[in-house]
Amino acid sequence: MKIAVAYPPIETWKGTPLLSQNRQFQYFNDATYVYPMVPAYAATNLKAHGYDVIWMDGIAEGWSFEEFCQRLESEGPDILLMETKTPVIKKHWQLIADLKARYKDLRIVIVGDHVTAMPEETLQMCPVDYILTGGDYDFLIVNLLNHLTKGEPLEGGVWWREGDRFASSGPMALKTHNLDDLPMVDRDLTRWQLYAYDNGNFKYKPGTYTYAGRDCWWGKCTFCVWDHTLYPPGNFRMHSPERMLDEVGHLIENYGIKEIFDDCGTLPIGAWLKKFCRGMIERGYHKRIKFGCNMKPGHLNQEEYDLMGEAGFRFILYGIESGNQKTLDKLDKGGTVQDIEDSLRMAKQAGLEPHITVMIGYPWETQEDSQRTVDFAKRVFKKGYVDTLQGTIVVPYPGTPLFKECKEKGWLLTEDWDRYDMRESVMKNPITSEEARAYTQGLYKAFMSPQYITRKLLSIRSVDDVKFFTEAGKKLVGHLLDFKKKQPVGAETAD
Repeated sequence: MKIAVAYPPIETWKGTPLLSQNRQFQYFNDATYVYPMVPAYAATNLKAHGYDVIWMDGIAEGWSFEEFCQRLESEGPDILLMETKTPVIKKHWQLIADLKARYKDLRIVIVGDHVTAMPEETLQMCPVDYILTGGDYDFLIVNLLNHLTKGEPLEGGVWWREGDRFASSGPMALKTHNLDDLPMVDRDLTRWQLYAYDNGNFKYKPGTYTYAGRDCWWGKCTFCVWDHTLYPPGNFRMHSPERMLDEVGHLIENYGIKEIFDDCGTLPIGAWLKKFCRGMIERGYHKRIKFGCNMKPGHLNQEEYDLMGEAGFRFILYGIESGNQKTLDKLDKGGTVQDIEDSLRMAKQAGLEPHITVMIGYPWETQEDSQRTVDFAKRVFKKGYVDTLQGTIVVPYPGTPLFKECKEKGWLLTEDWDRYDMRESVMKNPITSEEARAYTQGLYKAFMSPQYITRKLLSIRSVDDVKFFTEAGKKLVGHLLDFKKKQPVGAETAD
């Protein structure tokens, strides 16, 4: 049996859809391609179990829909596996209908957080054959194919049709999956070069991704759809430090990788982090590669940050979300604004390059609250605690406590999923969509202090630094366009 692990292209005036390995969806004016780690594990695991696998990322390849179909027809897979997300689900319903009309024998399997939260909706809206719920579809797709070819019993989490009714195999059971049982991602099969260059997380290229755990050991943030659908609280699991170190060595020796970003929702801390860092030093990897990760503020001390710096860590990403304590509390972030600033300071002191992600447009935040968040960003940039930033408009994805609260309190302005793409506020709040975009642009302009710019100019030491700053400037312009104050939000007629 032949299976295509695919991202069909989405042709739209809005820009490049950042769909793969992405918790918060956005269309980008300046394209970024993130290595989709779980689909890559799925392709690799299928191949390890004897299935014929092809990788078809039409978005990263820059294909038109017709080019995608031509390649699909020439390869002739029996099954197509594709990932979806709320802002593109309606497009994917139509796309699935189109593909099923063209290829009568093709069976389509869809995965992702939206269909995990609302599987019956997608079965009603398009002729998809199977839905795999949860985030371990690299395990579950092998189980499904073994079921179809060998009669193996289905694990929980699979949905399908039986005549006029919908059926499922029961609740998903993520804890039955040991991540170290997965083979290392086959980088050649999954065309790693597509994701090695056009990515703002990498200063040193080629770069690539790893995925140490699923997904975040905190797992409580009320807006995070992955931590409430794909990997609900209580299901965090991780690769062993030894397995991760072996993978780092494999990437250095076989692919010449210069920088790795691990996209675990929050990198494991405590004994795991210390063992991994010491292993990087003992094996000499800290001299050959740079490492980046997501981290939660308020959980590491200066000694631990210093160890990370010694072990070759460079880039460290914090999802701070707001500069307002009441918002941190409502989101169940589990920390304070001061914790954030202290963590940024310690990371910077250890030689790391902190990056913060911030959101605007919470239903309870006023203009003054939004400005306070922008002012916080300006302050930490001015102090030299932060190197880069990403600003977005908050989206209440189905399956999250935030979405449930919005439904209960009548905060939702629309349930037209096309409009959940960060180009506007879809929740009632004290600021308009135009104002939300203006504050988001204000976040991107937060670094514009003489102190920050002078420090950056004085920090240039190599050609890599020059290239990185040039590319960062290009991406800054792209993000300012992403959130320009006047744009045809929700106007699909512009396609």
